[in-house]
Amino acid sequence: MFKIEKENVDTKYLIILLSVAYMFSVVIRMIWIAQFSGFDEFYWNNQLMINTNDGYIWATSALNELTHQFENNPRVVDMYKYGVVFFTYLAVKILPFSIDTIILYMPIVVSSLIVIPIVLIARVYNLTLLGFFSALIGSIAWSYYNRTMAGYYDTDMFSVMMPTFILYFFINSIESKKLIFSLLASLSIFVYPFLYDSGTSVIYAMGIIYMVYMVVFHREEKFTYNSIILISLGLLGLVWYINLALILLAFMVLLKKDFELKTLVFIAIATSVVFLLSGNVLGVIGAKIASYGIRAEESNGLKFFQVAQTVREAGKIPFEVMANRISGSVLGVIISFVGYILLVIRYRTFLLALPLIGIGVFSLWGGLRFTIYAVPIFAMGSVYLFYVIASFSSKKVIRYFIIISLTSLMLLPNITHIVGYKVPTVFTKQEVKVLDKLKSISDPKDYTIAWWDYGYPIWYYSNTNTLIDGGKHKHDNFIVSKILMTTSQVQSANLARLAIESYVSNDYKIVADSIFKNKQKDQINPDILLSELMLDDYKVPKKTRDIYFYLPNKMLNILPTVNLFSDLDLVSGKKNQRPFFYKTTNFKDTKTKLLLGNGIELDKQTATLKIGNQSVPLREFIVTHYDGKGKLQVDKQLVNMASNLSIIFMKNYNQFLILDNKTINSTYIKLFVLEEYEKSLFEPVILTPYTKVYKLKI
Repeated sequence: MFKIEKENVDTKYLIILLSVAYMFSVVIRMIWIAQFSGFDEFYWNNQLMINTNDGYIWATSALNELTHQFENNPRVVDMYKYGVVFFTYLAVKILPFSIDTIILYMPIVVSSLIVIPIVLIARVYNLTLLGFFSALIGSIAWSYYNRTMAGYYDTDMFSVMMPTFILYFFINSIESKKLIFSLLASLSIFVYPFLYDSGTSVIYAMGIIYMVYMVVFHREEKFTYNSIILISLGLLGLVWYINLALILLAFMVLLKKDFELKTLVFIAIATSVVFLLSGNVLGVIGAKIASYGIRAEESNGLKFFQVAQTVREAGKIPFEVMANRISGSVLGVIISFVGYILLVIRYRTFLLALPLIGIGVFSLWGGLRFTIYAVPIFAMGSVYLFYVIASFSSKKVIRYFIIISLTSLMLLPNITHIVGYKVPTVFTKQEVKVLDKLKSISDPKDYTIAWWDYGYPIWYYSNTNTLIDGGKHKHDNFIVSKILMTTSQVQSANLARLAIESYVSNDYKIVADSIFKNKQKDQINPDILLSELMLDDYKVPKKTRDIYFYLPNKMLNILPTVNLFSDLDLVSGKKNQRPFFYKTTNFKDTKTKLLLGNGIELDKQTATLKIGNQSVPLREFIVTHYDGKGKLQVDKQLVNMASNLSIIFMKNYNQFLILDNKTINSTYIKLFVLEEYEKSLFEPVILTPYTKVYKLKI
C-alpha cells in the first residue's frame, strides 16, 4: 500500500541513528542551559538552579537519603517508592557530580531516551529511517520539551517515555509472536508506577486495549492468552516482590509448558478478572478524569475553594493550544492525525496507541499536561504521511528530499518555540540567600508559613517545614490564605500558632478539617473560631517550635489568587465580593495624569482615580523606597479618608499597586510592602527587597 519502500538497516547503522537522534534531543535541550549560563542570579552552589517547583520535593527527598537532614519533615518521600528519588540518589553516589548538577541535567538524559522506542517501533516494520525522523520530532515537540527540558526535574521525564516503550513491546509481541516481548511489556507495566506514580490509569488503558485487540484479532492463537496472562499479572499491583515473582514464574511456565487453548483461555480470563477487580480499574480511571474535569466547591461538609479552579494546566484549553503543544501548529496536528489514520489502515497494531492519543485529546477538557501523551504517536503519524507523499516519486533521492524537507518544516515551529521558551529558575540567587540565612537561624523542626508554590523550595534551601506545598494544597490553603490575607495581625499570629501546633500534635492531619471538625457530627461554625482568634487573650497552644512567615515580592503576582481561598463563607461556599487589587510596571507619568494602563489613570489635580468609566477619589498615596543603608522608608499622603482605594508606588521596584482598604491592611501587604507589624507578635529576622521573613513571637 502506497508503495513505501522498506528500509533495511543493520544493527551498526541502527545504533548510529539512535545515537544521532538521542544527541539531537540532548543538544536541543542544551539551548536553555546556553541561554541562562553566565547569569549569576540563576546560580547557586556554582550550578544553574532548576525551573520547576515540584522538582524540589524529589531533590529534598534524595538529599534526605544522602544526609538525613530532613528527618523532621513528614512530607519527604521514600526513594524505594519513587524512582526519580532512587535514581537521583544512585547518580549522586556513583557519579562525580553534585546533587544540584544531577537534578539539572537528569531530565535531559532520561527524557531523550524516548527516541529508542520510537525508532524501534518503526523498525518492526522495516521502516527504521521513518522511526529516526519521527524520533527527531517526538523528542523535542512542544509539550514534551516543556515538561522534560533541562532543569524540569520531575517525574514527567518518565511519563511518556515508558508508555512508548510499552507500546513497542506490545507491537513487537504481536508481530514477532515472541513471548519475551510480552514479558518485557509486563515488566515495564510493573515498574511504571515506581517511575511515574500518577500514570496508573494510563497503563490500565493500554493494558486493556492490548487484551481487547488480541482477543478480537488473534483469538484462535495460544500466544494471545499467554500474553494476556503476563500483561494481567503486570497490572495487578501487588507487593512488588510477589508481583515480580508471579510475572517471572508465569513466563517460565508458559515458555516451557504447552497448555491446551481452553486451559489458557480460562487462566487468561481468571487473571484478567482478578486484575480488573483488585485494581478498581474503572474507579481509578474515573477518578483521574473527575480530578481534572470537576472544578466546583465541595458538596459535603465545609465548602473550601479548590486548587483545580485556579491551576492553569488543569483547565480547559482551546484546540489551537492543544495542536501547538502536540505537533507545533494546527496544520501540524492535522497532518499528524491524517498520518496516524493511514498508519492504522496499513498497520492495525497502531490501534494500540489509541489510549495515548485519547489522553492527548482529553487535554481539551483536562488541561495542558495531557497533551504530552499524544506527541510520539503523532510524530510518527506526520512522518508516515510524508512517506506516503514521497512514495509518488520513483526516484529515491527525490523521495528522501521530500521527507527530509517536510520533517524539517515540522521541526521548525517546535524549535522556534524552544528558542523563545526562556523559563526562569524557580528562585533567583538573592531569594535563595534568604532561605539559606533562614536555615542558619532556624531549627529543622521549625515551620515556615508560605503559599504552596514555594513549599518544596523552602524545604530544600532552608530545611524548615511548611503547612502546604505542591502536593498538599487542599483545605489547608484556606488556613494559609487567611493567615496572609486577614486584616487582623492578631488573628494571623494566633491562627499560625494554632495551625502548626495542631498539625504536629494531630499526626500531620489536615489542619482545617481538625480545628473546624469538618464533616463530623460536631462540626463547628468556622466564623466563630476565626472571630475568637482575633482576641488578644485567645489562648493558643503551647509553643513547641518556631514559626516563620515567608513573604516574597513575587507573591504580589498571585495575590488575588491567594485571597480566593479564604475570601468566602465556608458554610455556604458563597464567595465574598472580590477586593480590588491591581499591579503594574507599565505606566506613564505626565504633568496632569498618571497613566497606569488598562484604562486606569490618576488625575493629579483632583486626586481622582479613573477606572474604566468610573471615577473614584483616592484615599492615600504611599511611596516606599530603600535608603542607602537598605532600610525601607515609607512616605504617606492622606487624600480622602472616605475613599476605599489607595495607591502604593514601590519606587525601587518601579511598580504601582492600586488596592482597597481590605487588601492594604492584609498581613502580607503590611509586613512585606510597608513593614508595619505588631511588635508584640512579629519579629523581622530577614528584610530584603526580594523577600522578607518574620519570626512569630507567640
